[in-house]
Amino acid sequence: MSVNNQDGVVSPRRRSPHFDPPDWWIYRGTGRPIHDVDLTEMLPAPPPWRAFQGGPLPEPDVPPPDDGDAQRRLGASFEMSEEVVEPNELNMVNAALYLRRPLLVTGNPGTGKSCLAFRIARELGLGRVLRWAITSHTTLQSGLYGYDAIGRVQAAATGQAQRGAAVEEPPIGDFIRLGPLGTAFLPSSRPRVLLIDELDKSEADLPNDLLSIFEDGEFLIDELQRVRERHPEMVVHTADPQRTATVRDGRIACRAFPVVIITSNAEREFPPAFLRRCLQLRMENPDHEQLAAIVASHLVGANGEHRDALIRQFADRSKAEGGLPTDRLLDAVYLATSGAYQPDNIAWPQLVEALWHRLTVQ
Repeated sequence: MSVNNQDGVVSPRRRSPHFDPPDWWIYRGTGRPIHDVDLTEMLPAPPPWRAFQGGPLPEPDVPPPDDGDAQRRLGASFEMSEEVVEPNELNMVNAALYLRRPLLVTGNPGTGKSCLAFRIARELGLGRVLRWAITSHTTLQSGLYGYDAIGRVQAAATGQAQRGAAVEEPPIGDFIRLGPLGTAFLPSSRPRVLLIDELDKSEADLPNDLLSIFEDGEFLIDELQRVRERHPEMVVHTADPQRTATVRDGRIACRAFPVVIITSNAEREFPPAFLRRCLQLRMENPDHEQLAAIVASHLVGANGEHRDALIRQFADRSKAEGGLPTDRLLDAVYLATSGAYQPDNIAWPQLVEALWHRLTVQ
């Protein structure tokens, strides 16, 4: 369901109210969790070239619950009607699930690129989203794991001082913490959702550095490799609060390839080798119906008259400006329903004008 515009670019078209979703779609984009169904039972086996056999599987083999981040981003009850969600989005998300490939999501700031990861995790019951926020100083190593060598030396010195004699050094695993990327590739029967946020902010080498782990689904922890003869298994900390993982022979290898959502504001081009390993989705600016669903998710019970008028005004303004961040609409609706909006208040239009401007320095 797509149409070619005058420039030859394929643009998604909203499905009709009587559209029957294809049977192969697992993710439907409505935000309603799939209850009493295990994703591992719904998802077919991976292609042979994307099958991974990492281990050992943890006990219990369940993802950690959401820590409230999804509710902050999606609202208490994020539910869109099936007619509102773009079919192209569902096609690409489901293709990424089937093919075990990262999904590169581009679009204007504020179009909901990052929220897509939380919608997938909530709907498919995949637990807490692992978020790796990218900056110009981010390295592959920082995403995989960190080793506090100084902390270990200090702990050994403290133990020796307290006991007055030579003592065995504390376990090296106590001073290793997996980053979001490393945690996402821990072996489990269900995939974790990993959000690599704003990859276009990174140094030029990072996309190419990711190729190996995206292709092989594993990485080595050098510090544990060096002691694997004496300590074949070591417990390390993970990016999930209060959680640890057992690493065997200094190697972490996934069993279920994670659901990797990579966002970009299209501020730079990525190398062809990186793009070859990703599926790509462009998210368009939300229209009136999608904006209404987002507002209803975050501000249940908001004054309908004020809310609907603001949504219409915002949609028109966003179209004229070439796209405005959706969270600015939520700000305006919240202020309006908190009493800031008065029909005869001359300050209200000035406040809205200050909120709804393009993302440029004034």
